[in-house]
Amino acid sequence: MAFLELKDARIYYELSGPEPAPVLMFSNSLGTNVAMWDPQMQALSQDFRILRYDTRGHGESSVTPGPYSIDHLAGDVLALLDQLRIERVHFCGLSMGGMIGMSLAIGMPRRLLKLVLCNTAPKIGSPEVWNTRIDTVRKGGMRAVVDSVLERWFTPSFRTGSPSAIESTKQMLLTTPVEGYVASCAAVRDMDARDSSSSIRVPTLIISGIHDPVTPPSDGHFLAERIPGAAYKELPAAHLSNIEASAAFTMEVSNFLKA
Repeated sequence: MAFLELKDARIYYELSGPEPAPVLMFSNSLGTNVAMWDPQMQALSQDFRILRYDTRGHGESSVTPGPYSIDHLAGDVLALLDQLRIERVHFCGLSMGGMIGMSLAIGMPRRLLKLVLCNTAPKIGSPEVWNTRIDTVRKGGMRAVVDSVLERWFTPSFRTGSPSAIESTKQMLLTTPVEGYVASCAAVRDMDARDSSSSIRVPTLIISGIHDPVTPPSDGHFLAERIPGAAYKELPAAHLSNIEASAAFTMEVSNFLKA
């Protein structure tokens, strides 16, 4: 197991694939970990060196006192790249991971080759929604929200037809530390890049899920209209499009990064 040792935290990461290849870095959504990207690994590791990590407060990474901020989480990414002596990466983030990608593209664009923003938005939800979620999880743990989260993350047909994928995602949610989850909820709650997103100049692909109730296609269109030259794709999925529409997702990412 590999860790980045910071003053206040340990960040778990995995680096694999052909060393001469360009690095593709994946950033997980709220309540998941590196395993959410398993559907992409086999195909994309043929052409890219894959770097994936557990966001602070998730998976094997440390749970430090919250609240977190998206810029702070983006700082963890930069520290990891510095430790590994990787100057520039392709960056692919979903939902909260996409917010981290936006922060990097706005604040440190020279570290990015290309950017893939998946099922995300410059502002997600309202403070009231996030504060209610935080209170619910503090009182009842992750089990208090797991079923409702899965209903938003996947369409009914996928939940019925892909029980193994649903179960593995459920376990990621249930094993996410409560304190890490609520600290990260605060980070998502407090980010608003609706104005600053127009300053992004990194080549960008935006992926939306047609059936996503969390970050609907209108959010993807908002970003596509503000990021100059951004490509936009919609997939037949809800929020975790890389799992529900894994083959199409992987193809779109691969084609964009190799173009």
